[in-house]
Amino acid sequence: MAFVRAVVRRLPDGTQARVLPYHISFEGLEKNIICRDEKDCDLLVKTIVVCSRKKNVIIIIYAVASNHAHIAVLAKTYRDAISYAEEVKRVYSMHFRHKYGEAKILKNSDINVQSLDTDWYLRNALAYIPRNAYDNGAENIADYKWTGFRAFFRKDVPVGTRPVSSMTAREWRNIFHTGDNLSDTRWTVNSEDELEPCSFCDTEYLERAFNGDEAFFYKCVGGVNVAEMTEKLVVSPRTRKTDSEFIKELDAVAQRWFFTNARSLTSEQKARLLPYVFRTMKTTVPQMARALGMEREEIKRLLNLTR
Repeated sequence: MAFVRAVVRRLPDGTQARVLPYHISFEGLEKNIICRDEKDCDLLVKTIVVCSRKKNVIIIIYAVASNHAHIAVLAKTYRDAISYAEEVKRVYSMHFRHKYGEAKILKNSDINVQSLDTDWYLRNALAYIPRNAYDNGAENIADYKWTGFRAFFRKDVPVGTRPVSSMTAREWRNIFHTGDNLSDTRWTVNSEDELEPCSFCDTEYLERAFNGDEAFFYKCVGGVNVAEMTEKLVVSPRTRKTDSEFIKELDAVAQRWFFTNARSLTSEQKARLLPYVFRTMKTTVPQMARALGMEREEIKRLLNLTR
């Protein structure tokens, strides 16, 4: 049976909702270091988790490296995923500024959010994310502490962990740097007070994405085309393309969604496609107008860019 990307989940606020997968990438300005040591990596992971609770999204898998981070989440809407990404940046920037007295490093840090809109795209993104451990010099992904990799195909919480829900308010402040009441969480920490990913990652979702087959998961992680996924998830969304390059990518999306090229889309289909293109590609209203054969004012209206 084919994997279904949209699922119903109980969100952190306790409500049930239909959610979809999104990829978030987070980089320091000019690729500056955002995690200078392991304590920074630990703090960024905790920021990722605490903010997911505040912004009502579910983490699937993540990776934190010295100058960037990747997070795959389940969210009700693209707007929710964006709001979550911005909160991670805001909160971690505050911590970073307080610790190092530096604001500019993260003030203009770049965030990109993309909808994982096909099974192929989703599976490759989920396999690509933990491979970022190699960016920090890890020889074995499984031994790198700052990804969710070790959470998967693991049925029990590791021995020696303690539940966050049993901690005092002072411990929450000291360990998570938050005044939030965390008594309703299922999170656990190890003896070094580092979060265990199996206590907050949606392991069921990721495992189903790989047909519940651990060997297949490892094979995909080992065989993912890193250059291709880096281009799709990191470089391409941040790079302005020529019209010919943009039209080629636009046609590829139109084929996935509607089985035709962009120019052949109906007005209704173009209206559905526009918000996705505007969010995921570095483009402009004039360029979209040229590629789709539309009036600029109509595109502005559909994207709610008019005053």
